[in-house]
Amino acid sequence: MPVPESPSAAAVQADVRRALEEDLGNGDVTAALLPDVPERAYLLCKEDAVIAGRPRFDACHRALDPGVRIDWRIDEGNRVRAGTVLALLEGRSRALVSAERASLNFLQTLSGTATATAAHVQAVLGTGAVVLDTRKTLPGLRLAQKYAVRAGGGANHRIGLYDTVMLKENHIRVAGSVAGAIAMARAAQPQLPLVVEVETLDQLREALASGCDRILVDDFGAAERREAVRIARAAPFDGRIPLEVSGGVDLAGLRAIAEDGVDFISIGALTKHVRSIDLSLKLGPAPL
Repeated sequence: MPVPESPSAAAVQADVRRALEEDLGNGDVTAALLPDVPERAYLLCKEDAVIAGRPRFDACHRALDPGVRIDWRIDEGNRVRAGTVLALLEGRSRALVSAERASLNFLQTLSGTATATAAHVQAVLGTGAVVLDTRKTLPGLRLAQKYAVRAGGGANHRIGLYDTVMLKENHIRVAGSVAGAIAMARAAQPQLPLVVEVETLDQLREALASGCDRILVDDFGAAERREAVRIARAAPFDGRIPLEVSGGVDLAGLRAIAEDGVDFISIGALTKHVRSIDLSLKLGPAPL
């Protein structure tokens, strides 16, 4: 898998600064008991996983020991087996211990997101459907988790409330119709992508006729979803506007939804239902 687009250095440093301030406070009183000498350590993955979060892991250690050496044995987005040594570290003993928890918290959480994403991407392989994330992210870690989704082979939906206009039932109710809501949005934010959520096939036809960048068919049943695909791909619309499915999506039913012919499937569980990967950082030489 290609290495995902790197997160911005500013975002990484901001996350790391908060994490270290939270953990260290006015000093690591436990690490202070150790002699501050050169030391080696190794990073071990204890379960099968897709790894994401290297930039934040590295930044935690370099913030406390700029001279630390980190020799990664895997790339971002790599799938590894349980028992894999991911990296070797050489640095000051106190700094290695003090950075341990913050660095592992980032790596295990983001690897959990990447691993879950990879499983969903694998489930739709060959269908043409793209797996998307949502805004259901951990507070303060949105950019990090969305990066991890990319590391797992998924794609990002809108980042926040500022970069895409998304029309839902409230907008349609205020405007009086789907077409009216689309016209209102285009007049207010003509430069931004426009996604329209529809609840019926009649609303779908109205959105297709009015024009937008993507249509979200929310909580459609299987038969209704297949009919939505047929309508969107038939004349006069000819598949110009992609369809997205959201709501009620789980891994078990994901393949069937993708095979209905939709273009995108957005899944909140990728970032909301986080199960961290089991990792450990151990002082000493790596096992042979």
